[in-house]
Amino acid sequence: MKRKKTIKIKNIMIKIPVFLVLVILALLVLVPVLWMTLSAFKPEKEIISWPPTFIPNLFTFQNFSDVQARINILQYVLNSVIYAGGTTALAIIVNCMAGYAYAFYDFKGKTGMFLMTLATMMVPFQVIMVPLFLVVYKMGMYDSYWGLIIPRVAVAGSIFMMRAAFTGIPKEMAEAARIDGLSEYGIFWKIMMPQVKPAVITLIILSVNGSWNDLLWPMIVTSSTKMRTLANGLALFIGQNTIEYGAAFAGALISLLPMFILYIFGQKYFVEGMSSGGLKG
Repeated sequence: MKRKKTIKIKNIMIKIPVFLVLVILALLVLVPVLWMTLSAFKPEKEIISWPPTFIPNLFTFQNFSDVQARINILQYVLNSVIYAGGTTALAIIVNCMAGYAYAFYDFKGKTGMFLMTLATMMVPFQVIMVPLFLVVYKMGMYDSYWGLIIPRVAVAGSIFMMRAAFTGIPKEMAEAARIDGLSEYGIFWKIMMPQVKPAVITLIILSVNGSWNDLLWPMIVTSSTKMRTLANGLALFIGQNTIEYGAAFAGALISLLPMFILYIFGQKYFVEGMSSGGLKG
């Protein structure tokens, strides 16, 4: 009895430092988010005052009014929804099919093609953005939704994750479906896709998040104000010599909410999908 009690105390003593480290890491993430959220409701003077205040002395919605007055936020939000939604819808089709092909089909040059796909993960976007822009411009997609969406659909990391997810499914399931007369597309959509639901939801969250927060590509491939996204609109509050902190915080909070809600609903599948995709090769 005494020995069990000693072991239990020892386990608790080991867990305390781990718990403290996790609390510190959580605070490092949460404090800036809370600071931004509360600052969105502060007057501009209070935001830049010294010493700084964490809880607003005076709650105000003036910053949100300033955002609406300065930029056409509804148009920017609509553009972001189209950009993120279109990219995600096509990304599910393209990346899932590519991952399925790498996992279930044998074809000439398969290993080399997969390695080349993975190699693209090491190329920074800044290296390819100029040639990518020239391709979009030559194809007549400049300053259009198609120019925004299509170049951002196929992602090597997503293909790798989906291949790992499909690899965990026994190939006998596909063989049994073929014997029953199901077509290859039927096998993919009706049999295989439901089996990798966590990975697909993870892909949706990553794709929506990446497109929603993307600042650089929409700035490169669009020129008219009506095509700019919400991230581009928020950048207008940061000038060369001045920064409108209140409006910038309010706009950032508006931009954060859809991603926060999406992550809350998909959290369970996101963790499961990242674990399965990260552990399997």
